Amino acid sequence: MASQLAFKSRIASTESLKKIFNAQEMIASSRIAKTRDVALAAKPFSDAIYDAVRALAAHTHLDHPILGKNEDNPRVAVLALTSDRGMAGAYTSSIIRETETLLNRLEKQGKEPQLFVYGRRGVTYYRYRNRQVAATWQGESDAPTVGMAARISKTLFESYMAPASEGGVSEFYIVFTEFVNMVVQKVRILRMLPVEVKLLDDDDGDGDGSHAEGNRKDGLLDKDQSDQEEDSGPVFEVTKAPPLYSFEPSAEKVLDNIMPKYIQSRVHECLLTAAASETASRQNAMHTATDNAGKLVDELTRKLNASRQASITQELTEIVGSADALKTEIE
Repeated sequence: MASQLAFKSRIASTESLKKIFNAQEMIASSRIAKTRDVALAAKPFSDAIYDAVRALAAHTHLDHPILGKNEDNPRVAVLALTSDRGMAGAYTSSIIRETETLLNRLEKQGKEPQLFVYGRRGVTYYRYRNRQVAATWQGESDAPTVGMAARISKTLFESYMAPASEGGVSEFYIVFTEFVNMVVQKVRILRMLPVEVKLLDDDDGDGDGSHAEGNRKDGLLDKDQSDQEEDSGPVFEVTKAPPLYSFEPSAEKVLDNIMPKYIQSRVHECLLTAAASETASRQNAMHTATDNAGKLVDELTRKLNASRQASITQELTEIVGSADALKTEIE
């Protein structure tokens, strides 16, 4: 059995860790409401941009990069959204594990994935393993700004628009964690580009003349569905109705102008929901760590008391034995 001094030292260090964990939990609790509200506040704008792209895709017949690239290009961009700091449980490891699964799946399909990493933890992970990374961003994982989203979207937009001869990519995936609630955060794979237009027969419509309205499908692939739906992306389901809109100066120019805003808004939305998920994961992890530290202190305290009792018993035994020995010598 360890000495009493060792038990006291471990109890003191564990209590110090418990205070740190509790402080981290309180900080995360104070931030979660704000990050959740910011993520929800950004959604209407992202939905508006999505609806604009849907209207263009549904009522025009264009050969535009947002709807797919005709060139034979196996290169694919994959953006992994990790965290800058630790103490968030399995948040970053789940993202990395799902990213590795996606990369392996793309390679089996004969594609050449190019990895983009956001967050210091992910950058450190791939740098330590000498994994080639096309671009990295750090410093704002818990509070991403519009500027950060603009820098990321600009890099990915230029990579997508570049021809294959200049190292461009033909598809664009994002791996991030979707905030569902304080307890549940799901790792998602979103194929952002290209979007897909699926033409339906008139009989498949609503029957009320509203042919212009498509159904939004974000192309979100969770872990259970990724094997079956790995090629699906944002899908605009529309009927074969004639165009209901006219575009000025032209549909091509409108798409050219709205495409960067579409990518930036979707990237920003993913960054914000990932930040909310990171904060919630950190709060849950610190709450669990605080409870475990308290249980460990209780266990060490019991062992310390047992060690003290054993020491006292041994001393009493030695005293009684010495007294018996003296008594025997006197007799």
